Amino acid sequence: MAQRTPLGDADCSIAQALDVVGDWWTLLIVRDTARGLHRFDELQRELGMSRKVLAERLKLLVEAGVLTREPYQERPVRHEYRLTPRGRGLLPVLVALQDWGDSWILGEGGMTATTAEASREAERVHALRGTRLPELLLPDRFGELRDPVADTASTVLYCFPGAYARAESYPPGWAGIPGARGCTFESCTYRDQLAEFTAAGAAVHGVSTQRPDEQREFAEQERLRFPLLSDAELALTAALRLPTFRAAGVTRLKRLTLVLDRDRTVREVFYPVQDIEASVRAALIAARAVGGEAGTAASAASAGTT
Repeated sequence: MAQRTPLGDADCSIAQALDVVGDWWTLLIVRDTARGLHRFDELQRELGMSRKVLAERLKLLVEAGVLTREPYQERPVRHEYRLTPRGRGLLPVLVALQDWGDSWILGEGGMTATTAEASREAERVHALRGTRLPELLLPDRFGELRDPVADTASTVLYCFPGAYARAESYPPGWAGIPGARGCTFESCTYRDQLAEFTAAGAAVHGVSTQRPDEQREFAEQERLRFPLLSDAELALTAALRLPTFRAAGVTRLKRLTLVLDRDRTVREVFYPVQDIEASVRAALIAARAVGGEAGTAASAASAGTT
């Protein structure tokens, strides 16, 4: 069994939390279950740890109520491991660790809503091509839960730091944060070109970590005709390890765009976004390409049945 040394400080929440997740393998297991890896063999293959150590850490997390163990096969009996509400409460911790690593280990420590094209952070985000987004739901601006991937040939998810209906709602110094400005312009550019995306068989979804009510006020002012989704709980951010920064005490997504197909696979990534109009044009081109592939596949399938 994993060796655990009680820290003895019953009144310190940090010490008590570390008694559960202080082992670095434990947080990596939480990270990968958030990414959609739920089965023992998947986790063992991804983490490269011994089966014995993995079994011990999974047992600890189940006992601590971080994971639940659910059967998915009867003969022989096999189980999946999924995050509980207590486990999902750790996602902001993981995102904060990633943000700290991006800023102080891989970066220079400055607050920024973007990155350099040749950075290791950009390399990590571009490696999302071919990744499948696990099934999850995000609240839209009315609080209704939605799948971020639409039932269309492709979905364009543009992630933005924050957009507000009132100028006084922006955090102090917002204009001075590299990459933070332009969220209203980006949303309105997608609004003005929405018919072209629709014609290409693409849905457009905007995503930020703002509250739904903040998004609703902004969307109504700018007359947006596509959903804005709130990742305030950081489920999407943790699932894809999207880059973040903190401003006014809030974790915010850096500006980037993903194009996914109907099967939830990331087909194209645009990061960093330095020219908003160019990025919207590029997303439209990528959406048309994915839609064209879907149409060709559908035609081939139809021909095969006649």
